[in-house]
Amino acid sequence: MEYLNINKKLWNDRTEVHYNSDFYEVVSFLKGEDTLNSIELELLGDIKGKTILHLQCHFGMDSISLSRKGGIVTGVDFSSASILKANELRDKLGVNTRFIESDIDSLDKVLNEKFEIVFSSYGVVCWHPDIRKWASVIKQFLKPQGKFVMAEFHPVVSMFSDDFKEVVYNYMDHSPVVEEIYDTYTDRESEIVRGLSVE
Repeated sequence: MEYLNINKKLWNDRTEVHYNSDFYEVVSFLKGEDTLNSIELELLGDIKGKTILHLQCHFGMDSISLSRKGGIVTGVDFSSASILKANELRDKLGVNTRFIESDIDSLDKVLNEKFEIVFSSYGVVCWHPDIRKWASVIKQFLKPQGKFVMAEFHPVVSMFSDDFKEVVYNYMDHSPVVEEIYDTYTDRESEIVRGLSVE
């Protein structure tokens, strides 16, 4: 489980940088901008009054966007810093989104509910050491006839270096990717974020 602690530290360190970045545009979001794209909205359909579990929600912008559209939303993330920011955003906006700090594989220890929709979006699958375990968690939290909605990057993206200038990983490689990180995707000049990433 050392990988979990390594990655948790990384995401705790990244959160403040991300929150204040142009990439996430929090200021616009607070003014009413939606973070969901047409592809997610089409897959989700009408969510008014539906219970939604959003896995790996970071600091909750997509979760809150789902709440704004009438969903009854629970967002989950293992980063304490992210959940703190998510709660701050929720309180500023006066929405009812619930946020839970937990890694996905241990979620059943803190949450005992079933949901009509389980939602996952962009850049999360690569962080799971066991995709079958992840799928079993999704199944566990879905109501009968519930729907799992996932919008994700094609895995070919993970073959490239961070700057996308060269292919550095084999598409069929199943071993963990261990990198030393000195920046983040929202700010390549950042010197605040330092740590390891294990994908």
